[in-house]
Amino acid sequence: MKIAGKAIVFGDDINTDVIIPSKYLTTLDPKELAKHAMEGMDPSFADKAKEGIILVAGKNFGCGSSREQAPIALKYAGVRCVLAEFFARIFYRNAVNIGLPVLEAPGVSKAVNDGDFLTVNLEKGEILNETKGEVMKAVRLPEFILEILKDGGLINHLKKKIGGK
Repeated sequence: MKIAGKAIVFGDDINTDVIIPSKYLTTLDPKELAKHAMEGMDPSFADKAKEGIILVAGKNFGCGSSREQAPIALKYAGVRCVLAEFFARIFYRNAVNIGLPVLEAPGVSKAVNDGDFLTVNLEKGEILNETKGEVMKAVRLPEFILEILKDGGLINHLKKKIGGK
């Protein structure tokens, strides 16, 4: 499973309140949440992400509250994959559950610049920075997480496993 797109880079400690501010949690509409993803850090993020991007961040991405709306907002905004030095555990699991690929990659936030074109190979745990001609290693995802992502998230995966619709 390969994912490609331009990188948008953020720093360390991006919390869920920044990813989707609490004032927008009155809606369950993922398309409405997407309009406000990362708006406190970059008011034009939703417009940039529409083309399909790879979000790159530093340490502790997704820290803060356990709101599942954070990865939903990113996914529906057009984020194809999130690469970070490391993730807050609850964000990581919420992202997998909704089918948003997340990979931990030491050094990624320093090695990638805004606008670099990346191709991520989830099976191999490799990141090709096509702009710079460099390959980086990421922590390879376990097979069961790859299966969940291929199925589009945990609910779809479980439906497939039990033969549901």
